Amino acid sequence: MNQIDPDRPLRPVTDEGELKRAFSCFPSGVVAVCRSGDGADDEPIGMSASAFTTVSLDPPLVSVCVRNGSATWPTLKGGTVGVSVFAAHQGDICRRLAGPPEERFTGVRPISDESGAVYIPGATAHLECTVFAEIPAGDHIVVLLAIAALRCDPDVEPLVFHASSFRALEARRAQS
Repeated sequence: MNQIDPDRPLRPVTDEGELKRAFSCFPSGVVAVCRSGDGADDEPIGMSASAFTTVSLDPPLVSVCVRNGSATWPTLKGGTVGVSVFAAHQGDICRRLAGPPEERFTGVRPISDESGAVYIPGATAHLECTVFAEIPAGDHIVVLLAIAALRCDPDVEPLVFHASSFRALEARRAQS
């Protein structure tokens, strides 16, 4: 099994590429954050995010990190948003939601509800959320989202992002 050589010295963080490589060592779940549009055509607005984590049970909070300068986030944050935790088979949809805005929902029949939240069908979890707080953090904003309602199926395998690619989880038995 490969591992880091403990005799190799630590280096200062001066190379952004090396920092991204180190960050890619940590697997993360991938989500869609979406809501109904405000225009006459009512097209949904959404984006994918790979910096997602659970935060708190009381109050129920999750977080996503959004790049400063995102053109999508300012249009999303005004109302209730739907967070869809992508399932293992949804890598193509995830990539699409990270692409050009006019193509993000091509081939997707999103689920909308009366709150204005929009969800990706087939996901492992749907969370109805509102913005709890936004915290500036370097070149990103940490967005805390308060969960108002949810539905989930833990038996659906999630999409995992690791080392700049989508991966599958492997269940392992405890060693006796």
